[in-house]
Amino acid sequence: MAEIIDNEPNRYDGRVSRPTRDQVIGRIADHLAARRPGHPLRVAVDGITAAGKTTLARALATAVDDRGRPAVHLSMDGFHHPRAHRHRQGRDYAIGYYQDAYDFPAFVRSVLVPLGPGGDHRYRSRIIDLAGDQAIDEPPVAAPADAVLVVDGSFLQRHELAGLWDEVVFADTSFLVARQRGTRRDTTLFGSSAQAEHAFDHRYHAACRLYLAEVDPAAHATIVVGNDDLDHPVLRRIGGKHTGTGQKS
Repeated sequence: MAEIIDNEPNRYDGRVSRPTRDQVIGRIADHLAARRPGHPLRVAVDGITAAGKTTLARALATAVDDRGRPAVHLSMDGFHHPRAHRHRQGRDYAIGYYQDAYDFPAFVRSVLVPLGPGGDHRYRSRIIDLAGDQAIDEPPVAAPADAVLVVDGSFLQRHELAGLWDEVVFADTSFLVARQRGTRRDTTLFGSSAQAEHAFDHRYHAACRLYLAEVDPAAHATIVVGNDDLDHPVLRRIGGKHTGTGQKS
């Protein structure tokens, strides 16, 4: 059963007190650290582009480690397809980003299967240098049996990954807030704020809208965090059961 979260602000002497980021991160980390499935716990941190996934994943990994469980943080940035494959349908097409950005089969083979039931616990942290667009063939490393793997990325509940996560955290951020964050972050990368806005509108967030319509990832995640306000995230749901069908019970 999913735990119902009381997010009503507390009032002291007429002042409103909201849960702090550390309190929300700590509550999730307590839940993850208590999970012992018999193999490394595989945790996805999902959400639209610029939802704050990487920051959230890093904080969760640190908090889990502070609770005595070895934590491994990976980013899907290391499992992109090469640039030629990513852009084969054009740089401005949302469907191209949705279908071609990530090498999900390689991620499954390199990470989720070896860290899952019956796996040998040896995983690869990346297969590509994204900035240099160069393939990487690093030897696998061993994860402790009680490790907690925290992976941030987009589209992490697509059918290619169904049934391979033990927990899914969805960073629920509005498109307006994420667009502001993302264009501010990527202005230098794209050369101007206008070009960054164009990329978000026509490629990144357009692809995310396809994902939301196809998968409804917030509904199927085991943990949902309202992440519009980074200092005061809202824990909306925790403790549901994630199943191979993408349904939650």
